[in-house]
Amino acid sequence: MAELTDTITFLGTAAARFVLIHQFLASGGAWLNLGDTQILLDPGPGSLVQVARRKLDPSKLDAIILSHKHLDHSGDINIMIEAMTDAGTKKRGMVFAPADALNQDPVILSYLRSYPQSIQVLTEDGSYTIDDVSFRTPVRHKHPVETYGFIFRTPRHTFSWITDTRYFEGLAGYYEGDLLIINVVRLNPGAPLDHLSLPEAGTIIEKLRPKTAILTHFGMTMWRARTWELAKKLTEETGVTVIAARDGLKFDLAQLDK
Repeated sequence: MAELTDTITFLGTAAARFVLIHQFLASGGAWLNLGDTQILLDPGPGSLVQVARRKLDPSKLDAIILSHKHLDHSGDINIMIEAMTDAGTKKRGMVFAPADALNQDPVILSYLRSYPQSIQVLTEDGSYTIDDVSFRTPVRHKHPVETYGFIFRTPRHTFSWITDTRYFEGLAGYYEGDLLIINVVRLNPGAPLDHLSLPEAGTIIEKLRPKTAILTHFGMTMWRARTWELAKKLTEETGVTVIAARDGLKFDLAQLDK
């Protein structure tokens, strides 16, 4: 029997409207292959195309998780629910989303809601299970709509994903694990936007000190500044290995065990 592995494939690394609309970077979310469990996180516009390009099979998905309902995270959620359930012919898979993605100005269409085995509402400090994978939503983020980050646990690894939020005191303390993934939209702090900037990401990395940190979800200022060079500089400043995700990057968490 083959040894089980945990991998994360970045289907897209785009954030913000200009990078998204012009598709300077793809916006498909991420595919988590955690042992025998397949999870799609934040299927933004083009997710279905990126999944096909990477030769991933959405009918094998066990769950789709939505951190929040903004279109760069949810644009393809309905078609991916259709794909997961073979257009509703197979009642399978789970969907996790904040309440306002379902109830207030919803992004998940009503006719699709009977297709998955279940739809579960994310809440602050909630705990959820998908087969032998569990995850928590430790704190509600500071964002215009209801938004959560995640701590994932598999039998082999623990890792965190800090999704869209304004920086706030104590943010790093809610997360843990050998791998930290951070959505870093802005190069510099100070703009009236509820998104993290590069210096704020550096502060979080220094406080949490994971074995590896991966930056993703880039806005225009980050993209123009050459994300890979920014990650290299942050590695030098923090002493933590920092990687800038790229479209199609497949990260094997076994690297953390070395």
